Amino acid sequence: MSLATPLICAPTAEIDDLEHGLVVDTEFDPGKAPDVFPPSSVTSKALVDLDVESQPVQDTIGDLVAHHVAVTSTLPVFETLVGPRPPLEERILDSLAPEWRSDYLATRAHLSGFDAATSPSAVLLKKEMQFEHAFAKAGRLLLTGLDPTGYGGVVPGFGDQREGELLVEAGFTPVDAIQIATANGAQFLGELDRIGTIAPGKSADLAVTHGNPAAHINDVEKVEVVFKDGAGYDSPCLSSPRGGQAGPALGWDPGIECPVPTAASTLNGLAPGNRVHTPAETNAATTALV
Repeated sequence: MSLATPLICAPTAEIDDLEHGLVVDTEFDPGKAPDVFPPSSVTSKALVDLDVESQPVQDTIGDLVAHHVAVTSTLPVFETLVGPRPPLEERILDSLAPEWRSDYLATRAHLSGFDAATSPSAVLLKKEMQFEHAFAKAGRLLLTGLDPTGYGGVVPGFGDQREGELLVEAGFTPVDAIQIATANGAQFLGELDRIGTIAPGKSADLAVTHGNPAAHINDVEKVEVVFKDGAGYDSPCLSSPRGGQAGPALGWDPGIECPVPTAASTLNGLAPGNRVHTPAETNAATTALV
């Protein structure tokens, strides 16, 4: 079971995974009444003064670890509340439907009037980062899931890349961030023998980047080709304005079928063309990359 639930309840509620972490946890609000869910604005004000190093928080982390409860990090959606974060990128704006883009920019402009270092949302983002780092350091499984909600601007795919960058800002190494975003999820799902890492015999679900994200996490944005189920996809094409848009109730509409660049599709002997033709060919590429 995976829920957005107060941390303190998880060990006794047979919950496997908690989403979001500390900064939405009403149990640390000293004014909370039993069986009453307070407004988020009230909880936020209370949590601004919470010390992550305090004994109650550390005891909660210990309890989660002892009961094998994972936590799913959703840092990108919290970052959108910290004006003027995240960096404004054309690729994200291009991916939004016009009405969503307009609403997103208007809300972002309003939030940009608050101090990006000292506003309550900025303080809470730092506390969440501190909590997640302490949780992982204590030995339990941290997962990623960008949570494309809020007021827009957190787009699947792009938001997942941003999650890795924010984990590095939280104190993880780039390699740690990549593992949290890939292998940890597969381990949690019981699928690590099939997906989650690059190894001979595993499914060839790959993202090929220009650069080295293991050294420079921002290179995770430079995706050139994505292989999924033995098919290669041109990522720059799919993420361009002609590749589709996201918006309220729209989901993601790819709009067109983008080709795989010939240079990428011939990598390690794969046949050129719009698609890598068989899973076996892609598995061969996976083996060559190990």
